[in-house]
Amino acid sequence: MSANEKADGSTLTRETILRALQTLSDELGKQGVTGEVCLFGGTVMVLAFTARLTTKDVDALFQPTQTIRELARRIAGEQHLPADWLNDGVKGFISTRHETTTGNLPQFPHLRLTMPVPEYLLAMKCMAARIGGTADEPSDVTDIIFLVRHLKLKSAQEVLDLVGQYYPANRIPVKTQYLVEGLFEEGKI
Repeated sequence: MSANEKADGSTLTRETILRALQTLSDELGKQGVTGEVCLFGGTVMVLAFTARLTTKDVDALFQPTQTIRELARRIAGEQHLPADWLNDGVKGFISTRHETTTGNLPQFPHLRLTMPVPEYLLAMKCMAARIGGTADEPSDVTDIIFLVRHLKLKSAQEVLDLVGQYYPANRIPVKTQYLVEGLFEEGKI
């Protein structure tokens, strides 16, 4: 167990995630199946951008859904991971403009990984606009700052216009505007 993992497995490192995904690929291969997993959130920040060391869970859309869900539960028990280490709770945040790429994600023999294009990932992070507050509360701020810099966006309006390309204006929370404008005003971007 690495120094970044808690004893209860609630923090997933790059190595932990890759080991679990490799096992998932192996198990799918035994069934003669190739799975598809579209990764989101912190997992993309860890695996594709190496922008952070850990994430709480692996937010994803996956096919075949039931097979992967069952295998993920088994892998959780075998590798001492949280029961929901791989989950599809992100479904409610998917844009109708669902643009994905393989980016520089690792690939496995029986598991194809994709992720949102960086612009879409930034839009999703802005939509969530979680600012944290305590050690246990998730925050999107660091990821938003990283992605804005990665995409070389120069103003809050550019960021908000990008969010508007993925989500209808009436669905964009006011907190998103305040957060993005605040990050630029405070010179954090």
